[in-house]
Amino acid sequence: MISIKNISKWYGDFQVLTDCSADIKKGEVVVVCGPSGSGKSTLIKCVNALEPFQKGEIIFDGTSVGLPDTDLPKLRSKIGMVFQNFELFPHLSIIENLMLAQQRVLNRSSDEARSKGMQLLDRVGLSAQAAKFPGQLSGGQQQRVAIARALAMNPIAMLFDEPTSALDPEMVNEVLDVMTELAREGMTMMCVTHEMGFARRVANRVIFMDGGRIEEDCSKEDFFGTPRGERAQHFLSKILQH
Repeated sequence: MISIKNISKWYGDFQVLTDCSADIKKGEVVVVCGPSGSGKSTLIKCVNALEPFQKGEIIFDGTSVGLPDTDLPKLRSKIGMVFQNFELFPHLSIIENLMLAQQRVLNRSSDEARSKGMQLLDRVGLSAQAAKFPGQLSGGQQQRVAIARALAMNPIAMLFDEPTSALDPEMVNEVLDVMTELAREGMTMMCVTHEMGFARRVANRVIFMDGGRIEEDCSKEDFFGTPRGERAQHFLSKILQH
């Protein structure tokens, strides 16, 4: 479903990604991990063209992401994206946050968009909060709203960019539970996260990045059992101590 071929990217003279390649099949859950600054978030933002790349190719569901004539709104409607800091519109109510893109991008009627939004808020346990504004919700609740908003577009894959890193520890599990349920239902997912418990429980594969390169791409059993590279071993030893 997602084919990443020899992607390289620069910010000015600084190369942030170097020859990154990976294939994600339909229904796979792939966790992308690595130390800060390793290029993880940049890589998944390239998948839906939030970040342009200078070299290589990304094919999503048969569409080449980097071409000038690619219909990006149409492409992004198929790839749900959940950000580190929620990115909800603060001046819109929760239900309005879920309705907006449905109406603008998918041309759904107000009633249809509201119905779909309420159904998804119910799914993430937040239908009672529909009339509130994002600032009235906890961080964990806001992130669950952000997941519901992404699902409202009927995506065929989901990208998560450190979805729990801005949350208080006690709110992390409520977000991971929603993501786990999605994975069990067969959603194709790429998830940048340091939550190794989630990776162990849910991932099919783990991609480990360091210095803008993909250093490991293997099954979760191999990654947690016998990571080949010294950097991956060092990263795991640090992160599993917490």
